[in-house]
Amino acid sequence: MSLKAKLENRTATISVLGLGYVGLPLAVEFAKVGFPVIGIDVDENRLHTIKTGALVSSDVDANTLSRLVSNGSFILTSSYAAIEQCDVIIICVPTPLSKTKEPDISCILTAAKGILKFLQKGQLIVLESTTFPGTTEEIFLPGIEAKGLRVGQDIYLAYSPERINPGNRDFPLRQIPKVIGAISETCLEMVSALYATVIHKVVPVSSTRAAEMVKLLENTFRVVNIALVNEVALMCDRLGLDVWEIIEAAATKPFGFMPFTPGPGLGGHCVPVDPQYLAWKLKTLNYTARFIGLASDVNAHMPSYVTTKVTDALNAEEKAVKGSTILILGVTYKRDVADCRESPALDIMRLLRVKGALVQYHDPHIPCLDLDGELVTSVELTSSCLREADCMIIVTDHSAYDWQWIVQNARLIVDTRNATRSVQLSGARIIKL
Repeated sequence: MSLKAKLENRTATISVLGLGYVGLPLAVEFAKVGFPVIGIDVDENRLHTIKTGALVSSDVDANTLSRLVSNGSFILTSSYAAIEQCDVIIICVPTPLSKTKEPDISCILTAAKGILKFLQKGQLIVLESTTFPGTTEEIFLPGIEAKGLRVGQDIYLAYSPERINPGNRDFPLRQIPKVIGAISETCLEMVSALYATVIHKVVPVSSTRAAEMVKLLENTFRVVNIALVNEVALMCDRLGLDVWEIIEAAATKPFGFMPFTPGPGLGGHCVPVDPQYLAWKLKTLNYTARFIGLASDVNAHMPSYVTTKVTDALNAEEKAVKGSTILILGVTYKRDVADCRESPALDIMRLLRVKGALVQYHDPHIPCLDLDGELVTSVELTSSCLREADCMIIVTDHSAYDWQWIVQNARLIVDTRNATRSVQLSGARIIKL
C-alpha cells in the first residue's frame, strides 16, 4: 500500500521525535484520530512522567493521554530503532541559542544522525523545529542521498513550522492553519495528506526554505512590535503619561493599528530566540538584520528598567533596596503555563539580589526553580506574606490570582502587567510599568 493511501486511511505509523510542548500535543492529536503513534524522546525522566500520568500540561488532556498510552495507541520509547517500523517521522526537538546567542542546532543534527541510521524506503520526514532557512535541505538532504535514496521517489522530505501557543485555549492545534514546504511536488503531496488528517487548513508554500522563513517572520513581527511598545512605555514614563491609557485609546482605531502591550521583558522558547536564527543566517550573507538587533536590545533592557522602578518606589518610601524584602509574583514567561524558559522574572530576581534585596517569589505553577544553581522554593501567598514584603512585583498575571485581595493586603506594588487595572478597593500603593 502506498504512503498516501496509508495516510488517507490512517493506518500509517507516525513517530514524533521530541515530546516537549510541541511534539507531545501533536503526537496525541494523531493518536486521537486513529493513527498508531510512537513517541521518541531521549529524556527517560520525561517518558516516565508521561507513562505514569505525572506530566502536567495545559495543552494535553491528562485523561486522553493516559487512555492513549494504556490502550497502546501511543507507544513511548527512547530508542531511534523504532523508526524502522514507522511511515512518518516528525522532528520536534529543541533549537535554543548558545551562550554567544548563536543558533544551537545540535539536537537537529543528533536527530538527523539517528534517523538516517534506520531510514527505510517510502518514509516521510518532516522537520518542525524552528531554524534558519536552508536547514532542512542542508542537514537532511545530503545524508539521504548518501544512502542512495532519491528524495521525492524513495523518501519524502518536508518542513512545517510549529505554531503551538502554550496555554492558549482559543486556538487549539486543530484550528491553527499549518504551513508546509517540501523538497518536491510529490513530497508536498505527502506532507499535505499527513497534516490534513488533524489540521483543518493546510497552507502550502514553494519550498522548505520558504516555510522555515515563515516561522521566523511570525516571531520577528512579534519581537519588533513588543520592542516598539516597550519603548513607548519608556517614553510615556519620561512624559508622565499612562502607557496603558494610550494603548487602549489607540486600539479604538478600527484600521491601521494592532495593539501590543508592554511588559518586563521577553520570555519563552520562541519569541526571544527565533529572530536570532534569522539574524545569524543573514550575518553569514554579510547583511545586518537591524530591526532584530534594535528590538532585542530594547526588550533585553526591560528587566533593568523594572528594577529601577522598584528602586525609585522604595526610595519614595525612604527605604533602600539593600535589605528590603521583595516578593516576585509569577515567574513563568507567560500566564497560566508552567514554563520559566527565558523568563524576565529570573533576570529581575538576579538584578535585585545583586543590589542586596531579599528576594522571594510565588507562582502556582512553579513550586521550585533553579536560579543559577540555587534551588529556590515558592513561598505561600498569605496576607502576612504580602504585608511583610517591602515591595511586590507583578511579573506574571496568572488568572488564579485574586487581585483585589492582593492589593488590599500588600503595601507597595510595581505592576508590570497592568493586572490591577480592574481593582476597585484601594490598599497598596501601585506603581505601573
